[in-house]
Amino acid sequence: VIYASVKGFGSYGPYSGFKCFEPVAQATSGAMSVTGEAGGPPLVNGSNIGDSGTGMHLTIGILAALVQRQSTGRGQLVEVAMQEAVLNLTRVKFTQTLATGKPLERSGNRSTTGGWSDLIRCAGNGTNDYVYITIPPDNPEMFEAMTEAMGRPDLRSDERFATPPARAKNGAALTTEIERWTTEREKREVMKAFAGRGIVCGAVLDTAEVLADPHLRERETIFDLEHPTRGRFSVIGCPVRLSDSPVAGRRAPLKGEHTEEVLRSLAGYTAEEIEQLREKQVI
Repeated sequence: VIYASVKGFGSYGPYSGFKCFEPVAQATSGAMSVTGEAGGPPLVNGSNIGDSGTGMHLTIGILAALVQRQSTGRGQLVEVAMQEAVLNLTRVKFTQTLATGKPLERSGNRSTTGGWSDLIRCAGNGTNDYVYITIPPDNPEMFEAMTEAMGRPDLRSDERFATPPARAKNGAALTTEIERWTTEREKREVMKAFAGRGIVCGAVLDTAEVLADPHLRERETIFDLEHPTRGRFSVIGCPVRLSDSPVAGRRAPLKGEHTEEVLRSLAGYTAEEIEQLREKQVI
């Protein structure tokens, strides 16, 4: 038998008896300490890395146990602690601390890996009228492509931005120069102009924009379902794509929708017996 267990802090250890929800898993794993603006308070990540991340780790563990059972014939317990799952998802942020022993400080939207990245304001007054751009230190061609897209080749000869270390040091000034161009253009236009030239750039889409996004719609990651009582509504599909066995999206059944079918096909009830159960309000 393979059986699986999720606990906030695992089945043993000083915290094993403590309760844990999503934000607590983020707090105790280090994730919250590296999320937020420099000098500001720690923030909860907007994604469910604690709940969903733990579930995905548990799934991986169960699948690994199934594979091992094929060769050994033995079952086992699979355990995942929420704190440890989020720690694993945050492990890249621990690189500096593992090397120096010093805690990593929050840096907001700026890169901490030697390159330049930032949240860039675009046209409009919305709270999400931004794009996010990353120029890695080992790909100077991206910076050249960005200056060409903006018609600003002069930025390449500006000593403040001439090298990756210089761009990282003068990141705020570079952001200001880029925003002279982006604030006159809509975020999707900026994304197309930059990403189309090989620059790592993405528009900040709010939840309503994501549901209407043409790319996700074409790939049917976001699609519509018809429901007998709710009508037509949008749902988020499975991100895992299997070429031979695609995951089909379908609505959840109504309460009691398949009761008669189950009683007939699995329990062997006759139509008369099912009607008697219905008259007695058993079903």
